[in-house]
Amino acid sequence: MILGISAYYHDSAAALVGKNGIIAAAQEEGFTRIKHDSSFPIHAINYCLEEANLNFEDLEQVVFYEKPFLKFDRLLETYVGFAPVGLHSFVKAMPQWLKQKLHLPREIRKQLPGKWNKSIVFTTHHESHAASAFFPSPFEEAAILTMDGVGEWDTATIGVGNGNHIELLKSMQFPDSLGLLYSAFTYFCGFKVNSGEYKLMGLAPYGSPVYKDKIFSEILDLNEDGSFRLNLDYFNYCQGLTMTNEKFDQLFGGPPRRSESKITQREIDLAASIQAVTEEIVLRMAKYAKELSGLNKICLAGGVALNCVANGKLLRSKIFDQIWIQPASGDAGGALGAALFTHFQLMDKKREPKVTDSMKGSLLGPSFTNEEVEHFLTHSDTPHHFYENENDLLEIVTEQLVAGKIIGWFQGRKEFGPRALGSRSIIGDARNSKMQTKMNLSIKFRESFRPFAPSVLEEEVDQYFDLDSPSPYMLLVAPVAQNIRKNLSTDKTEQMQNPDLLKRVKIERSDLPAITHVDYSARVQSINEERNGRYYRLVKKFNQSTQYPVIVNTSFNIRGEPIVCTPQDAYRCFVCTDMDILVMENFVLFKEEQPKSNLAAKEEYLASFELD
Repeated sequence: MILGISAYYHDSAAALVGKNGIIAAAQEEGFTRIKHDSSFPIHAINYCLEEANLNFEDLEQVVFYEKPFLKFDRLLETYVGFAPVGLHSFVKAMPQWLKQKLHLPREIRKQLPGKWNKSIVFTTHHESHAASAFFPSPFEEAAILTMDGVGEWDTATIGVGNGNHIELLKSMQFPDSLGLLYSAFTYFCGFKVNSGEYKLMGLAPYGSPVYKDKIFSEILDLNEDGSFRLNLDYFNYCQGLTMTNEKFDQLFGGPPRRSESKITQREIDLAASIQAVTEEIVLRMAKYAKELSGLNKICLAGGVALNCVANGKLLRSKIFDQIWIQPASGDAGGALGAALFTHFQLMDKKREPKVTDSMKGSLLGPSFTNEEVEHFLTHSDTPHHFYENENDLLEIVTEQLVAGKIIGWFQGRKEFGPRALGSRSIIGDARNSKMQTKMNLSIKFRESFRPFAPSVLEEEVDQYFDLDSPSPYMLLVAPVAQNIRKNLSTDKTEQMQNPDLLKRVKIERSDLPAITHVDYSARVQSINEERNGRYYRLVKKFNQSTQYPVIVNTSFNIRGEPIVCTPQDAYRCFVCTDMDILVMENFVLFKEEQPKSNLAAKEEYLASFELD
């Protein structure tokens, strides 16, 4: 058994890999309730060991997802290169490096839940990403593309995987980084770096890429192979504590938007522009990966691989016949990649790709039995109903969905990665025109423009979306099928120019308005019974009742909160939002039956999480 660890930067996680494949994987944030928790993932480690019924001493290897000395080398070289400008940033960063990060073997041994006398393995950051992309994929052989902010030095790599071996062939290095470029625009548009990038992606379809040419002419020198050089005169991330500087402000007409202030057309068009730039870079990198590898399949990982709009463009480009994307593409997935790299490549274990993939639906986190849920409900004196028969349970849930109710859905093992995939989800009727606004404003407490994803029966995908490939992990954006689209009247077309985003959001664009984005697209999750179990059977029951095999699926949390992990987490989120019903395993809870004392904790709950 091999334990993989990512920690100390953001999205700490642990993963356990053995002869039977991936055993367990979890992010520390799920246990601590601190979003993007970067602390040592002791809770995640303990969970992985418990899931496998292992003692710590039973492990064969412990592996960390990057090499700290290489990273430190990059930091020192960068600080020296920009000295004395970066002195403040240098002084702020050094204490943690000198105390902790340069002594990771010691720190890891100190934090582990037992005495570890063997060596600790260190992979490189992009080896971990590449391993997480290829080894769980269904491919015997494939090109590999990794893209993120920065690891040690690398910011993007192209490699190949064959059997139980990967090789990185080309790389792009810091400070030139697609991930950091996208984060710079995220920061400038008033969203939080390493958290708000998906907001920028969601905002982009409302705008026009009017700044695209300016980006290419002034701050980005793009090569045919997708590599590029950034004009660092516009950026501050090498030497300062912000992403952009005054010259960037001048280029784009003023200072960065203040967080939580009104979003203007400038930010909307900037989002559209950097999204267009990102897509062009990804496509060029993919074309070069095809040329370099000579292969017709590709695997993706790294934070940029979570840009599902770019992923959709790559799929439709037909550069590759098939693509597979690691569902935990960010740093959390690095823990899994490090373990897989050690298992297959360093220990030379045999690899047998599965027809779909080896991720087990990314349902790798904690689960809770009916007995455990009942124990929580009875000991907290919480009103509930128990349905022993699954069909009875699905009947009542379907009835409530059809009636327009919003439901917290808590079933089976928790998802590994940033997407709720039907295990820790908030669900609703995609046909309901008020569903998006209600979910955003009174349940998620987030920006009105944020789109919701559809979960659709895999066998029905092509009837509703222009998608000819499975999308089990909600990582592909596809156009909504023409036959369910609605043409906009003249007044609604005019309304699309309204500066109030909420007015634009409310315009219905298809028979499934709750999941159809402003540009007639949707971030699709295709589900089947083997991977999704009861969730699939629920959507199938909903289809039998409505003739629509699609429901809304969003993560079970509020803005700034990690996705719920335990029954306690789920209940607190349920009673403090406008969710109508909570379903935990075979138990159903109705909001109107809950004690008013439990409902009074809303303000305290909302204040307990920082806005992301």
